[in-house]
Amino acid sequence: MAAAEGPLLLVGGAEWRRGCDFDAQALEAAGRPEVLILPTAAAYEHPERAVATAVAWFESMGGRARGLDVLARPDAEDLDKAATVRQARFIYLGGGSPLHLRSVLKDSAVWNALVEAWHDGATVAGSSAGAMVLTDPMVDPRGGAFTLGLGLCEQVAVVPHFDHWSHDKARRTLDLAPAGLPVVGIAERTAVVRDPSGSWTASGAGVVSVFVDGVAAGLEVLP
Repeated sequence: MAAAEGPLLLVGGAEWRRGCDFDAQALEAAGRPEVLILPTAAAYEHPERAVATAVAWFESMGGRARGLDVLARPDAEDLDKAATVRQARFIYLGGGSPLHLRSVLKDSAVWNALVEAWHDGATVAGSSAGAMVLTDPMVDPRGGAFTLGLGLCEQVAVVPHFDHWSHDKARRTLDLAPAGLPVVGIAERTAVVRDPSGSWTASGAGVVSVFVDGVAAGLEVLP
């Protein structure tokens, strides 16, 4: 029998700090494996700092984490790095630039390894840019329209840092959304979590808002 897809966490940003209790829950549910941090989206923003923050955060809950420098396209095609991702049981994509993250990972050996690991039951989490690219379509950070994401989870889009979006900016994005597409606004230090059965829950310090055709909806509309 084939393994089920693992848990999926889409985080609204401000990851790896107080209020992100869902990380401890995910760590425990995954059997407390080492968490593999991909700081790809922060490649031009001191990725080593993002990794250090993640390592300290998971150590604070008795866990272990380490970074994997997949920062540019050659890294994403490195077969040793892809093998490390494939063997991981908890993979976390941090925040930064979603467009850089997408360009590095799209159709790469590392991305294929992540997808295979997830389909083999590994937990996958993405925060801010990491959450955005895991969906398809993806909100384009340059103007709030929609573009191609990597599509680990299809027919849903994520707006991270939603608690900091103005009403006008949010309304413009919702107006541009394809008909019938669930758009999930996720506050910082907050996650929507898809368990292996396909059920979604909200967790963390803030609020999750779901919209379809500009109208508020519930988590039950998510794929």
